[in-house]
Formats: sequence, C-alpha cells, structure tokens
Amino acid sequence: QVQLEESGGGLVQAGSSLRLTCAASGRTFSSYSMGWFRQAPGKEREFVAAISRYDYSTYYPDSVKGRFTISRENAKNTVYLQMNSLQPEDTAVYLCGARSSGPSTKARDYNYWGQGTQVTVSS
Repeated sequence: QVQLEESGGGLVQAGSSLRLTCAASGRTFSSYSMGWFRQAPGKEREFVAAISRYDYSTYYPDSVKGRFTISRENAKNTVYLQMNSLQPEDTAVYLCGARSSGPSTKARDYNYWGQGTQVTVSS
C-alpha cells in the first residue's frame, strides 16, 4: 500500500510556472507507475501526465505537451510535475495517483490517490 500527499499548488498569473510535488510513503514506490490528473469543479478527472515505473517513459495529452514535465526520484519516493506557461484553463485541483502496473491515462486504473493541491491561474 502507498499513501500520497501533493504540495506546491497556489495562485499564479497566466504565463507563470509551478512545480508540484507528490510525496509517497512505503518502501515499494519504485514499483508503481505514477500519474498526475486534474479536476475542475463540475468536470471529470482529466489526465495530465504519467511516468512509468522502470524506464521512466513519460506520457502527456496534447493540452499540456511541451508545457508540463513529469519526473520522479525513487530515492526520495517523490514524483514532480513542472508546469510552465500556465493558463487560466489549467485551473483545477491536481492529484497524483499510483498504479502497481504500467502507466495509464485513465483515472480508474490507479489504485491510490492523494488529496490534491489547488492550482489557480489568473488572467
């Protein structure tokens, strides 16, 4: 089992950058693929980024490709999401998920979730 805690959100202006951090408990973090999702009020959870557990392959939707970067440090049980050129449409609660298998773009495939961190981008 793994517990996740996100941090790093905040209120920023359009064009700014933020780095989100997801800290995981447990000694088997390296065996989990990790994903970042976001959820705005009244909307479904949306895939943002994923990183595989072994070869660190990364995956992004077109909406964030070239602006967001996911990375992980297994020695620190941590996964990051670097977000650049933020836009108002990026406003949402950002959540990280862990999956004890290969990476997925579907929220329902993730076994564990954190509580999320709010990102608000003003125009």
